[in-house]
Amino acid sequence: MTETNASTTWQRIRRLGSFVAGETKPKGKLLTPFNMISGALMVTTVILLIIRFAKGLGSITNLSQDTPWGLWIGFDVVTGVAFAGGAYVVTFLVYILRLEQYKPICRATVLNGLLAYIFYAGALLLDLGRPWNVINPIIGNGFGVSSVLFLVAWHFLLYMLAEFLEFSPAIAEWLGLKRARRILSGATIAAVIFGITLSTLHQSGLGALYLMAKPKIHPLWYSEFIPILFFVSSIFAGLAMVIVEGTISHRVFADKLTHSLRHSHDNIVIGLGRICAGALFVYFFLQVLTFVHGHHWVYLGTGWGSWYLLEVIGFVGLPLILFTQGVRDKALFQIRIAAILTLVGVILNRLNVTTVAFKWYAASHYLPSWMEIVVTLGVISAEIWVFRWIVNRMPVLSDSPEWVSENEGPRLSVRSNQTRRV
Repeated sequence: MTETNASTTWQRIRRLGSFVAGETKPKGKLLTPFNMISGALMVTTVILLIIRFAKGLGSITNLSQDTPWGLWIGFDVVTGVAFAGGAYVVTFLVYILRLEQYKPICRATVLNGLLAYIFYAGALLLDLGRPWNVINPIIGNGFGVSSVLFLVAWHFLLYMLAEFLEFSPAIAEWLGLKRARRILSGATIAAVIFGITLSTLHQSGLGALYLMAKPKIHPLWYSEFIPILFFVSSIFAGLAMVIVEGTISHRVFADKLTHSLRHSHDNIVIGLGRICAGALFVYFFLQVLTFVHGHHWVYLGTGWGSWYLLEVIGFVGLPLILFTQGVRDKALFQIRIAAILTLVGVILNRLNVTTVAFKWYAASHYLPSWMEIVVTLGVISAEIWVFRWIVNRMPVLSDSPEWVSENEGPRLSVRSNQTRRV
């Protein structure tokens, strides 16, 4: 009996391995404009990273002892994590507030957030002078319990684990593991609560990093409210990314969409636009409050003042108006334009705080090298490739697979033609 069970288990493992190996093979056209451009970016990125790790940061970046943090921190990490905020907001709406109308986009949003943390937070390794020391907070080599970076590091690690657990039922469905799927689904609500708690803390924690840099940040962008501003902006930044990413996915993966998602997409966009408008209003109010409280009127007549007004009025106030009118009139195109402007505004704000207005008084300012920009684009391209690979194979936008029997191995169901199609 034992030999029979062992033989059956071995057969399942072999069938699982064969299934996964088959799924790794490319499907569809490879020589598309996007694949060629993004592929070239990724290949160039690999070459540049080899040079970076062989010769140091100075070989491909414009970083220095005076400017140790640049584009890879300001955009890849600080901005990228804000764009991933849609995951904790949508899971809060679905699992805590029980707003079931947003459930069709839950998996795609969680997947997008998980990949963003893996790639953008993983970009920290590129920026560390001694990347092998990143393990120190985990193994306890000099716990810096009073350090904000220590807090953020642990939050990043635990939140990625929580998001992976939230997404894991989709992986179990893809592999045909019915029992594992049932267990993982039961743990989802706990993972969601844990993840929301972590996310709200480290979104504001990224802002808290810059509370210690008051003399270095231009007064128009420095405030004791930076942690709160970072947290509030992560709400509308994440949801604006969901609107933009969802609009693209709605067209690119049209054959993967569930019936409910296809027919509820417009209402979901309007609902997310309504939340964005509310969060933008709170953010705009806090910006005005900190400006008046800080008595910063004197700076408005300078070039920095014009740049600040462009950010606040052009990419906060204008999207707020567009979101409000778009939701009122159910104008989807207007809501999507507002979402794009919102994303640009978040990029401007995060880069202003971290690089542009950082050491604003210096004679020479940091500008990223072309190689830093290429590496950033290469990281984004790799994330898109992985997202596309997963969506084309796992039930992210499509319906969950039908189970033939509990003991059946990787998805050999009657829906195989639909689920395997690219």
